[in-house]
Formats: sequence, C-alpha cells, structure tokens
Amino acid sequence: MRTDSRLSVALHVLLHMGELGRVVTSDTLGPMMQMNPVVLRRTIAGLRDAGILRSEKGHGGGFGLARALDQVTLGDVYSALGESPPFSIGPRDPKPQCLLEQAVNRALGDALDEAAALLVTRLSSVTLAHLFAEAARGSHSKSKRSVSPKDESARAAKAPRRAPKKRNLTHA
Repeated sequence: MRTDSRLSVALHVLLHMGELGRVVTSDTLGPMMQMNPVVLRRTIAGLRDAGILRSEKGHGGGFGLARALDQVTLGDVYSALGESPPFSIGPRDPKPQCLLEQAVNRALGDALDEAAALLVTRLSSVTLAHLFAEAARGSHSKSKRSVSPKDESARAAKAPRRAPKKRNLTHA
C-alpha cells in the first residue's frame, strides 16, 4: 500500500529552511531531500498559498519562511497540503442496501472521523519550533509517543537555563 508522504516532506523541508535561515531554491532543497526539484515545488506549493512560505522571484530568489517556526503548527501544514485522509480504511460499498453493511459503515465512519479529529488536534498542538528543538537535542527516541508540548514547556521551566549547543542538523 502506498503512503502519502507529502506532510513528512513538507515538514522536513520547512525545518531545513528554518535551519538555513535564508531564501533557498528548490534546486538546493531537492538534493537535500533526495527529490526532483520540480516534484518538491509541487509538494510545497500549498504552503505558499497558506502563507507559511513566501516565494521571491529573480536572481537570488527562491522560497523562504513567511512565519517563524513557533508560529506554524503541524496542523497548519497538514491543512495547507489538503488534509488527505489519514487512513486507507473505508467501506466496501458506500451506499449498501444491506442493513448489516449500513451498520458496519456507520461504525467505521464514526471511528474514523473521531480518529481523524484526534489527529488534527494533536498536529495542531505541535509547532515546527518544537520539532526543531527536539532535533537539536539529538532526540532519537524510539518511543511511540513523544512528550506533549505542554509537558515539554513544564519540563523546560524547571530545567536550569543553559546556552544551547550549536549543531549542524543538515544531512551529511
């Protein structure tokens, strides 16, 4: 089964753009993402329309962040890309005659709607700045559940203040 990786690609690109801190071309980003620059431009086009990216024409032009990383949530990016269905589960027949299959469709539909709403809520609670900070810490946790931004804020408030280490987060 094929998965839709546009959200993952867009988030990855935005984080690299935040790291670079300047306008960058798709010809520069493409090799970093191991993608054709044309495909990359198509993938991130919705981000410009949503005001997450800006584009500059002419010599020295390219794409840049229109908003700071702490002003963009994963939910913003998900919405900008068109909110593709998060699951490949669906009814066999959307308008069945059989009453039993109608009951199955209602139950599945309700569960999928609830799960999709939970996903959007969770994505909307995490900023790109949170992901960037996690990467800067070198977090490679295999845990299925990451620390929530609320828990992260509470932990950060208790922790002693240290100057952050400068790390190169780009690909080798």
